Amino acid sequence: MWLKSLDTRKVAEVGASLADEFVSTVVIQGKRKSGKSNKPAKIEERGHDLQKFLGQVDREALPLELGVFRRARLANSFKWRLLDNGIEPEVVDEATQMLLMRLSSQPAGASATATTLTPSPVRPQGRSKIETLVGQIEAHAARGAHAEVIASCQELLEAKPRHLTGRNSLGVALCKLGRYSEAAVEFRRAVDIQSTYAEAQFNLGSTLRLTGQIVESEQPLRRALKVDPKHVEAQVSLGCTLVLLARLADARECFDKALKLAPRHAGALCGIGQIASLEGRFAEAESMFKRALVFDTRMPTAWASLATLRKMTRADASWLKGAEKIAAGGIAPLDEADLRFAMGKYGDDVGDFELAFRNYRRANELQKQAAPAYDPRARTRFVNDIINAYPREAFAAPADSASDSHQPVLVTGMMRSGTSLVEQIIASHPAAAGAGELVFWSDALRKYPDVMRSRWLAEPLRKKLAAGYLQTLRRISPTAQRIVDKSTFNSDYLGPIHLVFPHARIVWVQRDPIDTCLSCYFHQFSTAHNFTMDLTDLAHYYREHQRLVAHWREVLPPGTLLEVPYAELVADQEGWTRRIVEFIGLPWDERCLDFHTTQRPVITASFWQVRQKIYQSSVGRWRNYKKFIGPLLELQDSP
Repeated sequence: MWLKSLDTRKVAEVGASLADEFVSTVVIQGKRKSGKSNKPAKIEERGHDLQKFLGQVDREALPLELGVFRRARLANSFKWRLLDNGIEPEVVDEATQMLLMRLSSQPAGASATATTLTPSPVRPQGRSKIETLVGQIEAHAARGAHAEVIASCQELLEAKPRHLTGRNSLGVALCKLGRYSEAAVEFRRAVDIQSTYAEAQFNLGSTLRLTGQIVESEQPLRRALKVDPKHVEAQVSLGCTLVLLARLADARECFDKALKLAPRHAGALCGIGQIASLEGRFAEAESMFKRALVFDTRMPTAWASLATLRKMTRADASWLKGAEKIAAGGIAPLDEADLRFAMGKYGDDVGDFELAFRNYRRANELQKQAAPAYDPRARTRFVNDIINAYPREAFAAPADSASDSHQPVLVTGMMRSGTSLVEQIIASHPAAAGAGELVFWSDALRKYPDVMRSRWLAEPLRKKLAAGYLQTLRRISPTAQRIVDKSTFNSDYLGPIHLVFPHARIVWVQRDPIDTCLSCYFHQFSTAHNFTMDLTDLAHYYREHQRLVAHWREVLPPGTLLEVPYAELVADQEGWTRRIVEFIGLPWDERCLDFHTTQRPVITASFWQVRQKIYQSSVGRWRNYKKFIGPLLELQDSP
């Protein structure tokens, strides 16, 4: 039966054994006969040796009656064993593809008579319709024919709706075509059929992360690893989720575990590189990304990440050529988006603004395909609800139930307005710490939407929120007198936050509206930030943001909010830094001027910028792109 019980460790052992056989019968024999290298000119030219290896495949693997999942498990084990043996990545890819095609084309117990890599088009007699469709799915998948995989999966699922691997294969194919939301539905259905199906849990968690559901992605990945602790891809995917949740030590542990199982795993090496970059160790990050590319020469994330570590120059033209080649190679939409954002940065760095904008536009088009549509009417209703719910009278006098803590500092504003810079300045003070972008208040709004948007906070909820937030801050630092929460989305909730923490100080960073929106458009955010992927949507969101903040400025008590103009901060660094430090109630410290030397993780798109000295080149940057950004030009006169 298709879903018969089979120990996946046995499958992995067979894969490793076949890899050893491949090395000894094909690679080493090819080396001995050519006398040149450990790479035969072409695998298929090793006729007799290849035939001998395929016979071993038939004897060891075909009797296992492998299904799609276990077949992939065996192939993964085969692939990583070859890489661990130092076989060149191109040979590994070719051999793995050959193995998969062999397993898909031969019935159990068949003898090895084929000497080519092409599976027989004749289906074995006696196969049921289900088995035939499964064979079609595997053959289509091996060719990268994802639309055909979807059609065959749908036919299979019409005949057998609870076919576990059919559901999973359908989800994978949908992902390959950028239909991530539909894919998540299929993965959920698969885990509903069998919660211990590790591959579907892994796919579900990974897809949730890709669609911006970062917190929700952790649990399915942990379930996958509970079922199969040696699932390397799930370890790497969990590490990627934990990076985005700013849990870097936990993420590093995941990547280390993956590398113990597969020392040459490009994804794990790339993950370690990303951690190094967020912690400001750019040379180490570059080394890890380049090492990942040794084992996966076309890995989009590693290739794109190299562009984020420094300012690119014309001398990096070979990097651009490589990126263009990979992007044109039929990769997944979000992988192409990674590269397009990086290629846009290259163009901006070298002053080729047409090249830059062309790639940024393509990147955002790809991101937008995977994101929920931005609803301007819903955003306007939200802002109206908040303004109506929190008039000036709501803040006439502090409530007895409000917290007396002075610890929270809210640095907020539009994304890409300079909030990371201000956080870094404050966090450079020995009495302060930076928490990054906490999701506490956004989560609270989702949990208590009616209370937060329709009436002032009642005493029990104030106390609960105060206790929960202070506990969150203590995890960041148990000793800091001030802790900065720089979530830009806190600007939506400044009224409720003030009712809970009337002594909290709010720093709102204001940057040129077109520079702000263009910088949002030029950075790859989660697909949950759907308003950043279209210039018209960005202009609308910016206006609503300004309208809400104008309300908070009007109704919050004097001395609660300090507005910091970004252009003035970079023009008069010391003057504004002194004002910020004084405003949050700390004594002056010269280290705040040397913010770029402060060693701390920065889990934002500005991880490189905040480690540079103050620079003014980003002021008025939008003028380089004036002919491309029509919808944003109307913001020129915005406050």
